[in-house]
Amino acid sequence: MKYLKTNPSLCKGIKACEKTCSKAFFKVEDPEKSAIRVKQTEAGFEINVCNQCGECIAVCPVLALKRNSQGVVMLDKKLCVGCLMCVGYCPTLSMRTHPDQREPFKCVACGICARACPEKALEIAER
Repeated sequence: MKYLKTNPSLCKGIKACEKTCSKAFFKVEDPEKSAIRVKQTEAGFEINVCNQCGECIAVCPVLALKRNSQGVVMLDKKLCVGCLMCVGYCPTLSMRTHPDQREPFKCVACGICARACPEKALEIAER
């Protein structure tokens, strides 16, 4: 299964990952439209992103969430009714919403953020 592996100890809070993600998927640099979130804490930085656990799949009433051939949880926007049950159920709080979007969004393990990170705190991995 493909997923985005994080190493918060390498993160310097540059947030190139957030900017690149939102730009790639929404054509705007907006951290609220990024599937990955970086937050500064007293201990350093936390990186929050979908770990592809799939818990959201079971709660979708219209079966709009499925795993692709690489094991990545994907949302079918044509089926999604915007009920946001997946957002409320996500154990990692990494299923996102934005007022501009009817459907939720999440990391699809594309790797664009990993390539943008100058500190190499992110990488696409298999498990």
